[in-house]
Amino acid sequence: QVHKTRADDYDQRAIFPSQTFDDLHRAGLLCAAVSKEFGGLELGPYHGAALPLWMITRRLAAVDLSLARCYEGHANSMVLIDALGNREQKQRFYAGVRERGEVWAAWSGEPQTPTLNEKTPVGTRLTRVDGGYVIDGSKVFATSAGGARWALLLIHLLGPGGARHAAFAPDGLLLLACELTDPSVEIDTSWWNPIGMRATASHRVHFRGTFVSDAQCLGTPGQYLRDGFQTAFAPHYAASFLGAADGAYEYALAYLNRQDRAGDPYVQHRIAKMAIHVQTCELWLAQVAQLWRDKAYKEAQQAGVRARFVVEQLANEVVQHCIHICGARSLLRPSPVERILRDLSFYSRHDNADHVLATVGRSLLDK
Repeated sequence: QVHKTRADDYDQRAIFPSQTFDDLHRAGLLCAAVSKEFGGLELGPYHGAALPLWMITRRLAAVDLSLARCYEGHANSMVLIDALGNREQKQRFYAGVRERGEVWAAWSGEPQTPTLNEKTPVGTRLTRVDGGYVIDGSKVFATSAGGARWALLLIHLLGPGGARHAAFAPDGLLLLACELTDPSVEIDTSWWNPIGMRATASHRVHFRGTFVSDAQCLGTPGQYLRDGFQTAFAPHYAASFLGAADGAYEYALAYLNRQDRAGDPYVQHRIAKMAIHVQTCELWLAQVAQLWRDKAYKEAQQAGVRARFVVEQLANEVVQHCIHICGARSLLRPSPVERILRDLSFYSRHDNADHVLATVGRSLLDK
């Protein structure tokens, strides 16, 4: 109940959920995806233990989808360090998480098409200098800005675009660990004023001659895209969507217990659909996790993209069924359904569903 009260406060003020992350640190969950050698629980797809990690995120999302998104970004950063970092990098970066509760994020967002009200372009550029790189420019949708101590930055050597929007060959894409306490990093809080996912604090961040040393470069250029890490993370997004559906389903059941409407056949139909949708999502994620356990990596990545699409559709339907059952009062604060609706509607735009479906189609047509 404490976390639910906090979630409303974080949402209304659009601030990073720092107190809850302190709780996650004390519970050892910031190290969930850290290998056991460095003091973690060794959860995640590349350790054959994807489902437990996804279920942690799912339970967080049932209370606060914004919190789950921040946690998901942190956990995925740990997965990337584990997969791409050398021993010295793991020792350095994991120690901060384990001992001091340092939060990580992964930032790619550099959309090249400006909105009507944007006066300055988005994008970052790298300059090679002795011992590393200098970053200039800006990123948007920078989740956990102001709460994270470190960010993994996806930046292309040839110019703006990040990982999602660059028209360049993938071999020039670098993954750089940037310490956000550097005075050359500036957070622009005026940019982030969305309808939902407000507590992710996904601000615009400016880099003004920010130096990142070679010791903070992870993996080889282009490895993030070549090894399919984006598709590896797709089912983790789906776990967050499923958590939002859980929150709506739990609210609907509690509401019906208070209202004594269990005999209404239309209510029975909607509750049945909600339960079936939730279980269908669970089965999809379990199937993807099993493929990761079996080290069927290509199949796991393809199935993960499909699961991400299916879970988004079903989670949104669950929320709509909840609203139909509980009526307009469920959309009045302090009802959590109002926040779940806003957050899920916004977060499911993280990857356009049409593009996700096209990715599935291309894999089937071998294009």
